[in-house]
Amino acid sequence: MKADLHSHTHFSRDGCTSPGVFVDRYVRAGIDCVAVSEHNNIEGALEVRRIAPFKIIVAEEIKTTEGEIIGLFLEEEVRKGLTPEETVRAIREQGGLVCVPHPFDRLRRSPLREEALLRIVADVDMIEAFNARTTLRRDNERGARFAAEHGKPMSAGSDAHTPGEIGLAYVEMPDFEGPGDFLAALGKGRIVGRRASPLVHVVSTLAKMRWRLGWRPRPTAGAVA
Repeated sequence: MKADLHSHTHFSRDGCTSPGVFVDRYVRAGIDCVAVSEHNNIEGALEVRRIAPFKIIVAEEIKTTEGEIIGLFLEEEVRKGLTPEETVRAIREQGGLVCVPHPFDRLRRSPLREEALLRIVADVDMIEAFNARTTLRRDNERGARFAAEHGKPMSAGSDAHTPGEIGLAYVEMPDFEGPGDFLAALGKGRIVGRRASPLVHVVSTLAKMRWRLGWRPRPTAGAVA
């Protein structure tokens, strides 16, 4: 199966893809599984899961005091502003898995600080080794090396915030049932991906401005056939 393990709808403030368009584009791209990982909420993931004809992992990209951590297979939202250690504990308490996204991206302000990553690495389940929004190739390569050095499975995702980014990155991996089975399958996976245009970050900046002006997403009516 093809699994995109990091993606956003417009339930993230810097995203511009409605759940309906999100699902349609993933169907067209032939992706079988998506981890919908909104910034600091799971609303988008729950909405997409309601209408998607493919497998959805409820995830969240959580802003900690020292950078971002993704929780996968969540039942409840993890609040932002906790320490990395507290965030890991909150993910674990609901049976979720811990992923560190874009760990060495030098052009973002959001990556988990390296000293924090080293403190929690024993409790990390996977490292994002390819993120399509990471502009510098060497930054992705460093993430892959770090994962290999620490014996961690490597994840990959489009980190799509716009419809045109959907399908840029995924992991080819066996099908799975539940978090434990997922990790075993991910360990057998193969990363496929190409980088997005740096201009996608400009679009996300404009989306944030829309939120500041008071725009909010509405639930999607109906389901995709």
